[in-house]
Amino acid sequence: MLRLRCSILTHLLSFRATSPVSPLHRLLSAAVSPDPVSAFAVDDYLVRTCGLTPAQALKASPKLSHLKSPANPDAVLAFLAGLGLSGADVAAAVARDPHLLCAQVEKTLAPVVAGLTGLGLSPSEIAHLVSLGPHRFRRRSIVSKLEYCLTLFGSSDNLFRALKSGSVLSSDLEGVVKPNVTFLQECGLGACDIAKLYVLMPSSLSISTEHIRTAVACVEGLGVPRGSRMFKHALRAVAFLSEEEITTKIEHLKKTFRWSDAEVGIAVSKAPGVLSKSKESLERRFEFLISEVGLEPAYIAYRPAMLMYSLEGRMRPRYYAVKFLKENGLIDHDRDFFNTVMVSEKVFVEKFICPHKDAAPHLADDYGAACRGEVPARFSFT
Repeated sequence: MLRLRCSILTHLLSFRATSPVSPLHRLLSAAVSPDPVSAFAVDDYLVRTCGLTPAQALKASPKLSHLKSPANPDAVLAFLAGLGLSGADVAAAVARDPHLLCAQVEKTLAPVVAGLTGLGLSPSEIAHLVSLGPHRFRRRSIVSKLEYCLTLFGSSDNLFRALKSGSVLSSDLEGVVKPNVTFLQECGLGACDIAKLYVLMPSSLSISTEHIRTAVACVEGLGVPRGSRMFKHALRAVAFLSEEEITTKIEHLKKTFRWSDAEVGIAVSKAPGVLSKSKESLERRFEFLISEVGLEPAYIAYRPAMLMYSLEGRMRPRYYAVKFLKENGLIDHDRDFFNTVMVSEKVFVEKFICPHKDAAPHLADDYGAACRGEVPARFSFT
């Protein structure tokens, strides 16, 4: 009997039905009636029928110990197959949320699919949603939450990108998400800004509005006003830092780069992300920029964006390449360091590497090696 059931389900899980509310589960019920004599072995069902590994089944089975027959799980599996989920997708969904097998197809899953279809989601997008969060899919409230989030994020592509980053659909929509969005809009952030902020900082829509208000006050205290271009970046940098932690980071910036209070304020307002850098990272940049490149602290304070660039993958290789060109008389010495660092890689190569392929045929290879963390002999200066 078990072997017959497995055979039928294996066929059904590989079949893509054209309608989400398909008669596949009724076919199962008609073809296979539960054996009242033999007990329902959940572990065996999860492995043989759902495709879970023995370890996954062992972890999931206690959550399904109340099941006495495969009737409802069979109906759920058939319904998921009708949505277009592959056997592997179904196995992954069940492993993440074993209670999915307990959902009622006619009362819950089918109405959810109908509601999502009404919002304009395609069958493949609905199937993708199941894969991302099977526990959310078995709650009918997902329809109203998705309707709001689609408006907020602007498109289904943006929505699914956001869902990969966080759990906005699991948050309290009326009590937390909407008030947070409203407050962020009052701070000058548009829907696009809020969507991007959420992708970078998923908890921005699930933490309390009071917490966000505190973070906004802190950002303004650092000299970054609401509505400014740097506001959302500063908010992301300090959102989960206490006042004491922020003070500690500012004091470290002053000590490391020998900045005055005013210079720290300038640097943070221009590049609030510096508050997210570790002490070790900042100290390595200090050693390079001041001791090796020879920059003045004030120069860095007014151009703090360079502190956000990769030291090994960007600043150091470019410094070596430009210095090589200067030392060999291939370019004049009046080259601003920040201007050589801020341009894109493509522009830097076109401007500083390609024009000298005849005079310095090894420059491109040496520069590439420097980007990989090596120091070519020609880049060793005394």
